[in-house]
Amino acid sequence: MSTPNSSAEHWTFIRAAIRRPQLIGAVAPSTRGLGEQLAAIVPQRGTPTVVELGPGTGPVSAIIRQRMPSGGRQLAVEIDMNMVDYLRRRHPWLTVLPGDAAALDTLLADADVRRVDAVVSGLPWSIFPLPRQERMLGSICQVLNPGGAFTTFGYLHARRMSGARRFHELLERRFEEVVVTRAVWSNLPPALVYVCRRAVPHA
Repeated sequence: MSTPNSSAEHWTFIRAAIRRPQLIGAVAPSTRGLGEQLAAIVPQRGTPTVVELGPGTGPVSAIIRQRMPSGGRQLAVEIDMNMVDYLRRRHPWLTVLPGDAAALDTLLADADVRRVDAVVSGLPWSIFPLPRQERMLGSICQVLNPGGAFTTFGYLHARRMSGARRFHELLERRFEEVVVTRAVWSNLPPALVYVCRRAVPHA
């Protein structure tokens, strides 16, 4: 049974997907199972800085917050201004940076952040053209601390398609380690998570 909040989240997401199908690329917000896999790289000690790309209505943002130690800083980059407004209302503890993830280094610098410990992405990478993928990954690698990590996901049914294979190859050029998790069957559609470590800044 849907609560008023979950209904508002659902329709906010659907409206954004209709407005920007080339940037949203999903049919529903990420499930908790997928969110936990994506957020597993978030440090639970110290004072980490974590940035999320494409938070949508914030289901993964809430899971990241649960993992974050009290001294950490959590930011999110969102291009859709209606989503930005929704996130700021529903998650006032989250620092939301309006803008394009391809300019991640600039957006973070404007927020007085130079390096981050984890980047969690909910972006639809496989539908982006290769030059955009390269710009975005380059920006991510530039801001990650040497011991930092990056997670993103792809849909299981698309894993063998050319766009998904190309993206996997690009990840392996930009990171020394890329691990693909087992399928998260509870997500709609089922998804795989890419866990990437040891960025190569100038690949």
